[in-house]
Parts: sequence; C-alpha cells; structure tokens
Amino acid sequence: MTDPRKHRPPLDRELAEAVEASKAPAISRAAAVLRLLGKSDAPLGMQAIARELGLVPSTCLYVLRALVAEEFVSFDPDTKRYSLEAGVLTLARHWLRRNRFNDLAQPVLDRISQAFDVTTLGVHIVGLDHIVVVAVSQSGNNFQLSTQIGSRFPALISATGRCIAAFADHPEAELEARFRTLRWDEPHTFDEWKAQVSQTRGQGFAVDAGNYISGVTVVAAPVWKTRAKLSHAMVAIGIGSGLRRNGLPALQDTLLAAAQTLSSQLCGEVSP
Repeated sequence: MTDPRKHRPPLDRELAEAVEASKAPAISRAAAVLRLLGKSDAPLGMQAIARELGLVPSTCLYVLRALVAEEFVSFDPDTKRYSLEAGVLTLARHWLRRNRFNDLAQPVLDRISQAFDVTTLGVHIVGLDHIVVVAVSQSGNNFQLSTQIGSRFPALISATGRCIAAFADHPEAELEARFRTLRWDEPHTFDEWKAQVSQTRGQGFAVDAGNYISGVTVVAAPVWKTRAKLSHAMVAIGIGSGLRRNGLPALQDTLLAAAQTLSSQLCGEVSP
C-alpha cells in the first residue's frame, strides 16, 4: 500500500495529464497546483510549477494568485516561492469531521494494529482512478510504513485492488487495461490476478503476499457505505514472515469481521 517511489508514475506527470484532459481546466489547474505543492518537500517558484504541470507561465501565475487570495497557497516575497497555506487544512478538517467512516474506523484500526503489531489503514475508494488513505494506525513496534493521510495510490494495486475488482461492477476489459499500467515488485499475469480476484470474491477479503512490495503482506477487506456502493476498505500491512508467526488467519478473520460490522453501521446491513 505504500512506497509510491516506483509503483506509479511521477505525480507531476499525472497532474499534467489530468489538466490536459480536463473539461474544467481552471479547476483542474488549481487542483494540480495544490497537489504539486502538497507533494513537494520545499516551496516552489512559479516557473518550476509551470514547467512541472505543462502550463503557460502567465496562466500559472493567474492560478497561483487566485489560490493565494483564497488562502490555499502562501507566497514568500523574499524567495518568490509558493507553498500550501493553512486554508487547505481547514477544508480537510471539515471533511474529516463530517466523515462517519473515519469516526467508526479509527478505534477499530487502532485495536487491530496493537493486537497484531501491524500498520492499519482506512482507505476511500474513488472508482477505478485511485484510493486515498483517510485513516492510519501504527503499532509503534518493529516494522512501520510511512503512509500518511491523504496519500493516493492506483485503485487496483495490492490487496485493496483485488477487493475493488471483486466487489465493484467494472467491465473486465477496463480492469485489464488498468492492470497493465500497475507496477509490482513481484509481478503476476492478468490471469493469475483474475484468479486471486475470484478467490477474494469467495472468501470476502484479499491478500497480497509480497506481489506489490516484496516481503510485505497486505490484507484488505471491503466496506460498503450503501449496499450498492463499495466505498472504503480496511487494510492491514506487515512483514510477511512476522504475520505468519503472529497468526495471519486470525488477522484475516478479525479484519473481515470489522469491515462487515463497519458496513452494517454505515448502511444498516452487512454487505455480501
């Protein structure tokens, strides 16, 4: 679930392509600027932002000035560089405050993380485009992952991707096209992946035993906001050998039961 350094293309390329394909270019440009500044370790100058996103400098400057006026971006007149402003945090906090999944999932993720010495995540599913980490819990022991709230990953990657393919209604041709773009430490064929998706559908949860990140096991269980909409997943991540010693079957059962309970709380009935 983590380690985006080589498992997806650079974010600036993705953002530039999104801007080019957008039917609402002004909004897309602003969103791309915010995402670029969010992933940058240091403030960026206007020319660097324009270059990374493939924008005309005058257009980039117009977008930046608008974002500064709305307090989403700050500008340092001494360095002539831009960075995120606190306004984006206010929006995020409002969203988290209204998101029932987070309120219900966080204590459960904390308990599972401590009981099995794993990193646990709650992820929001955005169709076949991507998944977004919206809740994180780490045991504080041994192996930890650096995934943070707001991190994005390709939708079909790892165990969560198998859940999306198994329980959401997407055409096989579209799944295969998306699958071909994914990067794995230990790749498998599309037919092998389809067999794992079928197994996921039968058992109710998915396991990635080192395919996405070598030596790391990822378990994911789907969560429904409504019976017709697969909206989230609960995920547990740890070193494969450690999970086998600490009881992988018990972790799988616990995660699945927690996801089913959470689905029941969110939509009033346990999902299939």
